[in-house]
Amino acid sequence: MNAMSTRHILLGLLASGPSHGYDLKRRHDERFPQARPLAYGQVYTTLQRLVRDGLAEVEGTDSDGGPERTMYRATGDGTHELSRWTAEIAPPAPFVANEIFAKVVVAILSDGDPAAYLSAQRAAHMERMRELTAVKAAKGADLATVLSADYALNHLDADLRWMNTTAARLTTLTAEVDAV
Repeated sequence: MNAMSTRHILLGLLASGPSHGYDLKRRHDERFPQARPLAYGQVYTTLQRLVRDGLAEVEGTDSDGGPERTMYRATGDGTHELSRWTAEIAPPAPFVANEIFAKVVVAILSDGDPAAYLSAQRAAHMERMRELTAVKAAKGADLATVLSADYALNHLDADLRWMNTTAARLTTLTAEVDAV
């Protein structure tokens, strides 16, 4: 199961009480502001699977003067599954590769300009870090927003440290490739 399991996140949102798909999507996007927003189709497909697997059930329908909406709630098995998932240690990634790393290696191998790329990428990272810092400092920023921004900032910082180390090593790395 992947770390960002939509089924478990929706199950967690249902843990606070019955809800319909529209509300779950809105609450997901609020609680996980740095994550990719969920599509409505993904929410409803996931809810149908949770019901199929006995982890959620239809509680009824609600219209509130608008269109009829199906209300879902977590079952006892769903609550147990959620407890199991939240206690499960996420294994560190066995392989670490990302686009920045790949572009630097390819630039070195193809006689590109990895130093210029790293400089531009560092500038983009710094700009994103400034944006996230402003999000955290915004009046009324809730805990989920602050935690999400902190998480993203730490990952960007790790990328920046790697880019700085790599930029300092470029002369040696390029000489090694040229010698081959």
